[in-house]
Amino acid sequence: MPVSAVDQPKPRFSVTLLALPLCTAAAVWGIVSPKTLTAACDQLIDTTFEAAGSVVMWAVTAFVVLLVGLAVSRVGRLRLGNADDRPEFSTLSWLAMLFAAGMGVGLLFWGVAEPISHFANPPAGAAFSAESMRRAMVLTSFHWGLHAWAVYAVAALVLAYFGFRRGQPALPSAPLRATFKGRWVKPVAGFADLLAIVAVAFGVAGSLAMGVLQLHGGLAASTAIPAKSTLVPILILAALTIAYLLSAATSLDKGIKWLSNINMALAVILLVLVFAFGPTLELLGGFFRSLGDYVSALPLLQTETLGYTADRWVQKWTLTYFVWWIAWAPFVGIFIARISRGRTIRQFVAGVLLVPTVFSVLWFAVLGGTGVHEQLHGGGQLAAMVAKDVTAALFALFDTLPLSGLLSALALTLVFVFLVTSADSATYVLGMLSSRGALDPSRKIKIAWGIGIAVLAAALALSHSIDVVRAITITGALPFTVVLILQVLAMLAAMVRDPELRRSRYAEEQCPSSDSSYSSSSPARSS
Repeated sequence: MPVSAVDQPKPRFSVTLLALPLCTAAAVWGIVSPKTLTAACDQLIDTTFEAAGSVVMWAVTAFVVLLVGLAVSRVGRLRLGNADDRPEFSTLSWLAMLFAAGMGVGLLFWGVAEPISHFANPPAGAAFSAESMRRAMVLTSFHWGLHAWAVYAVAALVLAYFGFRRGQPALPSAPLRATFKGRWVKPVAGFADLLAIVAVAFGVAGSLAMGVLQLHGGLAASTAIPAKSTLVPILILAALTIAYLLSAATSLDKGIKWLSNINMALAVILLVLVFAFGPTLELLGGFFRSLGDYVSALPLLQTETLGYTADRWVQKWTLTYFVWWIAWAPFVGIFIARISRGRTIRQFVAGVLLVPTVFSVLWFAVLGGTGVHEQLHGGGQLAAMVAKDVTAALFALFDTLPLSGLLSALALTLVFVFLVTSADSATYVLGMLSSRGALDPSRKIKIAWGIGIAVLAAALALSHSIDVVRAITITGALPFTVVLILQVLAMLAAMVRDPELRRSRYAEEQCPSSDSSYSSSSPARSS
């Protein structure tokens, strides 16, 4: 990294002073009039989806193809860093950190609710049928699998490549400045950094609000805490804020690393308990069936979805999810890039794209499969409860299983720790964005952004509406889609000119039978 990016992390007041008023204005609007904020955001979202929904779908699908192509090609052997660089974190800690940052509370929030929703209200066919059950699992895997992680992987790979191989700062604008020429580059690059900050702030605040609502719903379901209360969400958010600010005051290899490892341990324990208490053999078969159905249906599913981007169901579910992942791309991308130095591109793609996808399919097969089983063979009330309040879906399922109190307590703890990890990671990334890409932003900047996120999350949580959360999160992400596409084009252009790849091609041309190795060469350090 350049000296100015690491040793002298001066704040970027021009970008920060533009981003903070935008976030503050959204927070005030959400507190004063959440309904008008939702209506305005929904109008913008509907208009954009109708005009450019296909662009978003094609872009995300192209990201999946691109990553697979890079991994299996000679590019996959390139190391994200110098030839002698090795990973800073163990593979297990690395996977735990990227998974906690990338999904976190969303898996708990939708683990039961989404499969049940598709089972009860499928986009086509009869509800509560064997066909709709398998289709529900496929659609859920489609939303949370390869396409979701491809967005994160592309955003992270671009920044890791330019940062660790080309000596550029960890900023969304860096690939554009380093690759493209012309008068348009400077304003577009500055706008990219601004959009990244807004997308991160809105996206993480939305997830915090969603988690607060779920914690409130879980506490109301398992204790005497009232379900309709303004004070309880505020107290929950205050506790979360104190926790993630304390973690933000520590270094990356302490706070976030240990929280992420705790997250994964708790998530695995919860998964194993539900698997053991539920219809175990049915769930085991359901996982392999879901994985097979997902892989076999993927090409057709992509084609069908691309052809119906104007359909309201596709807009409500698939497009919303894909744009939600783009909302998190600046945050998760920068964070994953930061922790991935020393890995080859092939290792990077396998870890970021494949491992989390398989775990997500397993997660929904167990939690969603148990929910579907309860709907069919239990009281048949779970779907109605999900339709009424998605925040209570997970805890409603736990009430039907043994040791429901233990499961609820474990889930509440996991939601809390996931939220702390996500918010801590977000303050870290926002600190980087506000400090010219510094890999270790100052504690003051991280704490300032942590307070800002808490204020925005409070505005969204007080609305008591998932629609408000969805609207504000997607609104912050929509413009960043264009930035992400430009970043990918910049990376591909830089890879074509990569000196190491050129040397490899030259060696193969001179001696076609030899197996060119990258171990003895060092990456370019020029911009």
